[in-house]
Amino acid sequence: MTEELRPLSAELRQVAETELNEVVERLPADLDALRDWLSKQPHLKARQDSQFLVAFLRGCKFSLEKTKSKLDHFYTIKTLIPELFANRGMDDKNIALCRTGTYIRLPKPLGPGGPRIQLTNYSKFDPKAFKIMDLFRYQTMVMEQRILHDDNCNKMGVFSEKAQPTRIKGVHLVNCPKEAVAVLNLAKGLMPSKLQKRFHVYKNVEDLYKVIPQEYLPEEYGGTNGRIEDITADIEKEMLAFNDYFKQDEQYGVNEKLRPGKRVNSDTLFGIEGSFRKLDID
Repeated sequence: MTEELRPLSAELRQVAETELNEVVERLPADLDALRDWLSKQPHLKARQDSQFLVAFLRGCKFSLEKTKSKLDHFYTIKTLIPELFANRGMDDKNIALCRTGTYIRLPKPLGPGGPRIQLTNYSKFDPKAFKIMDLFRYQTMVMEQRILHDDNCNKMGVFSEKAQPTRIKGVHLVNCPKEAVAVLNLAKGLMPSKLQKRFHVYKNVEDLYKVIPQEYLPEEYGGTNGRIEDITADIEKEMLAFNDYFKQDEQYGVNEKLRPGKRVNSDTLFGIEGSFRKLDID
């Protein structure tokens, strides 16, 4: 069913083949294997269109076993956290949050075959108008829209590490208050070591230029990668056009009563109980 897939640019095709182990001739067999496995999972109801499944294959470097695990985690986490993932859509609150420009995707990736750059500016977030959970919820919507529509995202916490079919290349923080740095250091202690190494803090935007050249940043940050107002308007249109996806998404998920073997709950999945036992609290 490879005819359903969006064609990759020459640069991304090279990345897919050399970094992600993609073999075009083997794609139909890989997709069939995933669908066959899904059909035998009584607890799991998942999307099965080719573009969706190939995003997971690429995110797992075409390891079928890792892809199966990530698909299971993807829907398990979404089912266990309904406050983030249930009844989503571009309602008035999400449209208003989008228009703040707090969380945007920059038009030009870091090179033709490079990762997609996401920019979060917390100074634009109004805590009187929104809760932090509103932002997290909106971010999950944008990330899923990117899964299906942005091939550069296959080069980008628990959801990202275990469930999201993207590969985080780095998180770069600028002008970060010392209190936030302290919280980040605490949070990093709960992350996998591989993820910890991808967080970087800079004193100013000039230091950031050494890692992300100016041309890849928006005009407001001294770059040439679009104006935030225009980028936000484009994202709003794209997200409104994606509302049908969120309506359809309600039918997918897991039923733990039907899971073969041990059932999963928040404690076993996130390790909350075990994590807090390890913390020394004065």
